Amino acid sequence: MSTTIAGPGAVDTDRLNALLGLMIGDLGATFNAGLVVLGDRLGLYRAMADGVPVTVEELARRTGTSAIYLRPWLSGQAAGGYVQYDPAAGTWSLTPEQSFVLAQPESPAFFAASMQLALATLRDVDQIEECFRTEAGFGWHEHDPELFEGTERFFRPGYVESLVGTWLPALDSVVAKLEAGGRVVDVGCGHGSSTVLMAQAFDRSTFLGVDYHEASITVARRRAAAAGLDGRVTFEVADASSLPPGSADLVTMFDCLHDLGDPAAAARAARGLLGADGTLMVVEPMAGDRIEDNLHPLGRVFYGASTMICTPCSLQQEGRRALGTQAGPAVLSSVLRDAGFGRVRVAATSPVNLVLEARP
Repeated sequence: MSTTIAGPGAVDTDRLNALLGLMIGDLGATFNAGLVVLGDRLGLYRAMADGVPVTVEELARRTGTSAIYLRPWLSGQAAGGYVQYDPAAGTWSLTPEQSFVLAQPESPAFFAASMQLALATLRDVDQIEECFRTEAGFGWHEHDPELFEGTERFFRPGYVESLVGTWLPALDSVVAKLEAGGRVVDVGCGHGSSTVLMAQAFDRSTFLGVDYHEASITVARRRAAAAGLDGRVTFEVADASSLPPGSADLVTMFDCLHDLGDPAAAARAARGLLGADGTLMVVEPMAGDRIEDNLHPLGRVFYGASTMICTPCSLQQEGRRALGTQAGPAVLSSVLRDAGFGRVRVAATSPVNLVLEARP
């Protein structure tokens, strides 16, 4: 059935209603981002992590929160499939899967922090609107600080799950070098999660983390000190294309190459640190080489991040390449080859990551 509605042409009401259904789902999801952040901050999910059903009043006592607010919060969580409700008993609980995703920050599937990241990004909509009009950039350092914390909390569980056990072993001869005692430079290290994890796993190697964002380097130094790694791990404020002098057996770039204004210059700087047998490891968001390969829910997330965070970040820097989060292996490999790497391959993948190995 179709009908005429003001607009570019006849509207199919079935397709219209389907689109409105999608919009309603997105509207609920947008509100839910705030509800998840509240549940995370207030410890509501963690108080339910054991899966034992609780009443609203019991949860309020456990968490020192108001039952009046908990009732609509819990109802909204149940409507979204994040919490279970038993109408006969009037109780609420988490399944093991819901607990794994929402209540356990160290689990590889922990996703509550993703909403912290998303909400922080949405606070900058006005600035990004102006960027659309002017093609100006908006740097990482200009975002709400909650983005930096949310990014660390969101990415770290994946690094814990895969970095030492899967990604590094997928590289040719790298683990043996690190076990014997090598030097690693972690470019775009942020709060230092990746650097610290590698240093904890390879106690004969030394590690340098660099990032242009001074506030992140300050946090990274605290992370290393708390882990007792001051002697083998250092952090410096530096641009990715002007790395501190020295040499390295391994240079790493975790989820940052696409953010750079001149990714080829950064790759050339990494190449300058590596000897003939050195390795550059680049971890990037999972993507296909064509737009149509990425038109799915995960691609939607990455294109959103690309629009709000990564593209503005690149456009704020010299070079303004704006690769974006969905560059794909062909484009990424071309960037690395143009920087002087003769051998480039996809060494490993996960549902959300591409791991590229580049050798001279």
